Amino acid sequence: MTIPLHHYLLLSAVLFAVGLCGALTRRNAIIVLMAIEVMFNSAILNLIVFWQYRGFAAPTPQMIAIFAIAIAAAESTVGLALVIAVYRHYKSVNVEEFTALKG
Repeated sequence: MTIPLHHYLLLSAVLFAVGLCGALTRRNAIIVLMAIEVMFNSAILNLIVFWQYRGFAAPTPQMIAIFAIAIAAAESTVGLALVIAVYRHYKSVNVEEFTALKG
């Protein structure tokens, strides 16, 4: 028994919506970064699902997905480093208090 394509797309849409809601409504910078990662993972899920259902012989979409996961890991590392640097200066990770960073 195979799972239909629309179930995967619905799961991806829900993941993206949860990530978008978290990124727009939360004030904690670390939670905002986690919500962006959830949105990124929903895009990777779409890539893999369309590769599976389309029936490509070459594993090119899988390689792109692995590359995207590596980019997401690097993005998380840089984002967390920025949050730690801001926390050391302002003693807070509240996004609304970062207004002094504007140029």
